[in-house]
Amino acid sequence: MHISLLTFILFKILKKICKKELLNIIAISLFLIFYLFLTNYSPSILRATLLFIFISLKNHFKINISNLEILKIIFFGLLLYNPYYIYNTGFSFSFLISYALIKNNILINKYNNYFIKLLIISLISFIYSIPIISININQINILSIIYNILFVPFISFVIFPLTLINFFIPYFDNILSFFINILETLSYFFYNINLIIILSTNYIFIFIYLIILNNIFKNIRIYKVVLFILIIFLHSNIKLFDNSYKITTLDIGQGDSILIEVHNNKSNILLDTGGSYNKSLALNTLIPYFKSIGISKLNYLILTHGDFDHMGEAIDLVENFKVEKVIFNCGEFNDLEQELVKVLNKKKIPYYSCISELNINNNKLYFLQTDLYNNENDNSNVIYTELNGYKFMFMGDAGVDKEKDILDKYNISNIDVLKVGHHGSRTSSGEDFINKIDPKYSVISVGKNNRYGHPNKEVLNNLDNSKIYRTDQDGSIMIKINNNKLNIETCSP
Repeated sequence: MHISLLTFILFKILKKICKKELLNIIAISLFLIFYLFLTNYSPSILRATLLFIFISLKNHFKINISNLEILKIIFFGLLLYNPYYIYNTGFSFSFLISYALIKNNILINKYNNYFIKLLIISLISFIYSIPIISININQINILSIIYNILFVPFISFVIFPLTLINFFIPYFDNILSFFINILETLSYFFYNINLIIILSTNYIFIFIYLIILNNIFKNIRIYKVVLFILIIFLHSNIKLFDNSYKITTLDIGQGDSILIEVHNNKSNILLDTGGSYNKSLALNTLIPYFKSIGISKLNYLILTHGDFDHMGEAIDLVENFKVEKVIFNCGEFNDLEQELVKVLNKKKIPYYSCISELNINNNKLYFLQTDLYNNENDNSNVIYTELNGYKFMFMGDAGVDKEKDILDKYNISNIDVLKVGHHGSRTSSGEDFINKIDPKYSVISVGKNNRYGHPNKEVLNNLDNSKIYRTDQDGSIMIKINNNKLNIETCSP
């Protein structure tokens, strides 16, 4: 928009000064190159500038080449210059939408009404951008097509012109601020009524989508539109067709965060959130991952206990992602838990503590409660469950004292998968406990080169008969149960 408006204004001015079109094109091109410098050579601005220069020269010299071919030459030329542009989202959006609008130029120009034309442009841009959104953002707002009809004219004909005027005549600052406040108010209003669909990243879907998209606007037919809508619907609900259980120990450094997905998207449970002082794991790791696999909400957030490395991201998570219910451990709430409770009360999210079991469709999570201890670690929620016949135990940060009490109170043995307690600390995973439950696989969530020396060598020796997976070495660890078979996949850190 900036490039289009600036070149339009400059052309109008220069035509009155100089009648030689080529000189005007050269002058504007030099200005745009300077503008590129001001914008730090942003890939999208680079595309717009080069496209303007080449199309202007083509028209002036009457060169027999289409605008679409010019766009392709610029695209491949920039990738030859810097292949890493392909990872830039702005680069992808800019070229793909430009390609879509040029390719469907005849359809767009069939209508003279500005708002009908804008609606078609918005629709084409939206449809073509879905593959990039699926890969990079994992969610779409289907109302954005309608929003563009309001926001594009408002910004194009009010905000942007006033900004230019205010640049030269600062006395218009109050007027500009007034309209910017209107823009922000409208944005906030529409933000609260967004109709968002979560899209998982699925390259088979994108391949099929692009094949249909390549033909849909050539000759629009009802069956093509129906097929298009069906693909979007199936893709956004693809987890409904997944019959597997998935238990993923996420690589979040020194801490715990485990996602349990019950088949057919019936329930999604997060066991702890991890915690980081450097960046928000909730905003940068957890929520993007949930969206990337098509999860739009958590039915339960279970916090094993109140330590920061287990629940430090809980507030950011519930404030930025839909969480239906929260489960706390036994004992009094510490300061971190009390802060979370305030947020839960404000958002009217129900929460519970010190429960004994939780029904998840046809499955049960058993909370192995023993005594009330004088430390947060031993008060951890220890959870036992059976999924499709496979036994799982999640130990939180429970130590050897609680392990002994569990052995005295419960008859548990032959565990298939053990989430090792306290990141493999020497205060947990005692020899008697490990020998009794006899885990086939053991998962240790631990940060690389952590200052605590986790996992402890003695603990690793106790787990010698178990196949050990570690997040510091194996990255995220996914245990998938499908057709009564258990498979373990890892993602290198």
